Amino acid sequence: MSDHKTERNIFGKKRIQQDEETRLNSMLIYENTARIKGYKYVAGIDEAGRGPLAGPVVAAAVVFDEGVTIEHVDDSKKLTERQRKFLFDIIVAKALSVAVGIVYENDIDVINILNATKLAMRKALSGLTVKPDIVLIDALKLDGIMIKQIPIVRGDSLSFTIAATSIIAKVTRDRIIDEFDTQYPEYGFKNHKGYGTPEHIEAIRRYGACPIHRQSFLKNIV
Repeated sequence: MSDHKTERNIFGKKRIQQDEETRLNSMLIYENTARIKGYKYVAGIDEAGRGPLAGPVVAAAVVFDEGVTIEHVDDSKKLTERQRKFLFDIIVAKALSVAVGIVYENDIDVINILNATKLAMRKALSGLTVKPDIVLIDALKLDGIMIKQIPIVRGDSLSFTIAATSIIAKVTRDRIIDEFDTQYPEYGFKNHKGYGTPEHIEAIRRYGACPIHRQSFLKNIV
């Protein structure tokens, strides 16, 4: 199957036919503004997994060269699992640099989820092989970094670069959770990715917590 047919099957005719260029241009306002001000390498940072009862929080950082766009890139929550996986490979291929930072459940329980999220973001940022001049971050502001940063509320919907990082972070975390599903199949991790669904909560009450559960998140459940 050709790439064009694959894309059409994954995203549907309506999305293919609409004016993607206009939509993407609207998501490049922050990036273009930064470059007009002299910042050459613009990074985006976002995370996946702040809310689940189990597994790590994963942050991603991405740097694109000026002028790079990828059709259909959007907030990962607006995309299906199949769409995210399709875009993941394209983002990795087209980006100047991609890095992830992972903080697991034991550290989340010690330092809390907000600090764990910021730590994962700093890890992702430090892993970039192309060092950014400015960082666009979804909602948060990071302590202890010297790079100019711009927190953007709903950044994964408003910034192309942050949207791309949201896809990288989500797909990476889902793959980690799917591996845990093979170790602990009774919890159904592959279905809910560690979030507090009725199925997951019932499994915790039936079997107790497993090693990847965040104990600090289970106080009202077990």
